[in-house]
Amino acid sequence: MLVNRMLVIGTAFFLDLLLGDPYWFPHPIRFIGSLIGKLDSYLYHQFRKNNESLLRGGVILAVLVVLVSTGIPLLIVWLGYRLSTVAGVLAEGFLCYTLLATKSLKDESMKVYEAFRKRDVEGARYAVSRIVGRDTEPLSESGIMKAAIETVAENTSDGSIAPMLYLAIGGAPLGFFYKAVNTMDSMIGYKNDKYLYFGRCAAKLDDIVNYIPARISAYFMIAASFFLKMNWRKALFIYRRDCKNHASPNSAQTESVCAGALGIELAGNAWYFGKLVEKPTIGDSIKPVEAEDIKRANRLLYGTAWISFLLIELLAGILWLLAR
Repeated sequence: MLVNRMLVIGTAFFLDLLLGDPYWFPHPIRFIGSLIGKLDSYLYHQFRKNNESLLRGGVILAVLVVLVSTGIPLLIVWLGYRLSTVAGVLAEGFLCYTLLATKSLKDESMKVYEAFRKRDVEGARYAVSRIVGRDTEPLSESGIMKAAIETVAENTSDGSIAPMLYLAIGGAPLGFFYKAVNTMDSMIGYKNDKYLYFGRCAAKLDDIVNYIPARISAYFMIAASFFLKMNWRKALFIYRRDCKNHASPNSAQTESVCAGALGIELAGNAWYFGKLVEKPTIGDSIKPVEAEDIKRANRLLYGTAWISFLLIELLAGILWLLAR
């Protein structure tokens, strides 16, 4: 069992680093997103008569999405292992690969960097608009850079470390449970007029499932900053000081580490759906943010991912040896 899990996680990790998320591939997360979109359209209209009703509708949506998103991978994995151990490991390994986003996060954020390298500010604005939820039109050049860096920092946990931890505990089914919750939050977990009540269940679930992984990711990132010869002491200091400087209990965990390691200031006020949202800053502006900081944030992403992978495999190996 432990050996199979080690092989599954290894397969998933290296496939992600090698392939990323090809645009042509019918990605399971896109299916989950499509399911959420359809249920959102139907259930919102069915339950919009009052706030209490909207809360119930949001709970029903969350339950349906989780059941479908977890049930299908569970069936595929069960069928794979029924055929043979090799078939099961390959099937589960491939499913788990689709849950990791380390390479795709780097690829998409580096498009912002490449646009700045060509002095194409509007190209950078377009590239960052594809990976952030905020309004990008009001952003200055430094604002675009910060948005890209914040996305890499926050999604180091959401897109790489957290799914890896859930895969280590419960394989593909638990990994898909996590990604279903995470995708729901990204689509309907907003505190705006439409989703304040309807999306509350999704938002609270996301806070819960990310609470421990976000903090583990932060300490892994501090370790990565040490091995990468970045300012790990400042990373630890800013983490302790600013890790709660966000409306979400989890988002500032890795953002604060990244800001400290790079010696820059992140976060602050931002526009969402045409409204200015006031937010505290994270980090100290020791130096102005620059495009090279996007590359440095990605080095932290990869360093953190490798530390997580190696520690998970090491722990599984030790447990396997003890169980023999």
